[in-house]
Amino acid sequence: MSLPSMTAPCTRSVTDSASPAEVTLSDIIAQTTRAKTVTAGKVRDIRQVTSKLRILALNALIEAKHAGDKGAGFSVVADEVRNISGEVESLAKDLGNEIVTLESLTQSMAQQSIGARMTDLALNAIEIIDRNLYERTCDVRWWATDSALVNQAAEPSPQRAAYASERLGVILDSYTVYIDLWLCDLSGNVIANGRPGKHPVIGQNVSNRLWFSRAAALKSGSDFAVADITTEPLLGHAQIATYATGVRRNGDADGELIGILGIHFDWAPQAAAITQGVRLAPDERLRTRVLLTDAQGLIIASSDGKGILSEHVRLRTEGRTSGNYTDASGTLIAFHRSPGYETYAGLGWYGIIIQRDS
Repeated sequence: MSLPSMTAPCTRSVTDSASPAEVTLSDIIAQTTRAKTVTAGKVRDIRQVTSKLRILALNALIEAKHAGDKGAGFSVVADEVRNISGEVESLAKDLGNEIVTLESLTQSMAQQSIGARMTDLALNAIEIIDRNLYERTCDVRWWATDSALVNQAAEPSPQRAAYASERLGVILDSYTVYIDLWLCDLSGNVIANGRPGKHPVIGQNVSNRLWFSRAAALKSGSDFAVADITTEPLLGHAQIATYATGVRRNGDADGELIGILGIHFDWAPQAAAITQGVRLAPDERLRTRVLLTDAQGLIIASSDGKGILSEHVRLRTEGRTSGNYTDASGTLIAFHRSPGYETYAGLGWYGIIIQRDS
């Protein structure tokens, strides 16, 4: 995965989502179905009447034949009654067909509207994540210039380590979305962290972590590295999203690389809040699953808590970045690819809504 270069200044963003428009097509469907039922009953009544008229007309014709010339006029009337009953029968049949067509069109319109709404909700979920992670890219590059971290990376010592850990702890007190912050030397040894009492990681080597190797390869302090969602054994196997960048001499963006700062975003509760917070009606929520997946389709968050980091979703995107479709079982699947936010290009993740038929 290529690493995006982030050189534009960072700003703070609001991560609340707008309320989706309410859908009332279910009421229209219900009324259309009711109209179909009522109309079908009336058509049935009309056909019963026309059937009786045809029988009467037939009887009249028979009697007219028996009456001979005297019944000739009555025969004409009987023929006309029979013709009219046939026309009424044809009209009743057409009316029934029109109602069936109307119901089909209404159902199709409802499916399209619901699909569009679910696609918007999928976008809403992934947008909130993008905004959150955009801020993480800002945080890591800003904190890497802190003098306490720069001094510890340049000339490690127990005293500097204590002060650097204290500074990282202050940051953690203000940013509760993080589990821990790690300052590492270029060999991958943790030389300071924000929660040394809770997470005794100082002295541990993390050079085999993907975020570390990617950050070590960055050319500038204006760039950042990120790894996909994973679990971290040194943090109690917590699910984390780690953003990292180089600590450079004197805190200069183009200075010599002297260390690596990795910040561990507390993924699980943040992602759960987003997937479970999608605005669905109570009856929808019972049959709907909200997911976030990485670029490979691995589930990294789910509203039902199932399949995280173990289940893959295979989308039928057909080359689209967003859309919806119904599978063979009648399940609606809506999706939207990460659009990015500000200067953050995103990681190719998807917001996905899977909704069973009611």
